[in-house]
Amino acid sequence: MEKMLIKIKVFTNSKKEEVIEKSQNSFDVKIKEKPIQGLANKAVIKVLALHLKIPQQKLKIIKGLKQRNKIVVFSGDRKPQKI
Repeated sequence: MEKMLIKIKVFTNSKKEEVIEKSQNSFDVKIKEKPIQGLANKAVIKVLALHLKIPQQKLKIIKGLKQRNKIVVFSGDRKPQKI
C-alpha cells in the first residue's frame, strides 16, 4: 500500500468548486461550503477525490482540520490520476 502526502490550500464560500494544481503534490481547492462544523473539510475531500478520480475513503486530512492550509494523506495501491 502506497501513501502520499498532499498539501491543500482551501478557499471556502466560493461560487464554484474547483481544484487548481500548483505542483504534483500541492493544490488549491475552492469549495462552496462555509467552514462550519466540518462541512468544508468534507467538501474538500469530495472535490479532491473527484479531481484525482479516487474513492473518498482513500483520502484523510491529517493536519489542519481547523485551518485553511491542510495536509491530506492518500492511502492506496495506485497513484491518483488527474483529470
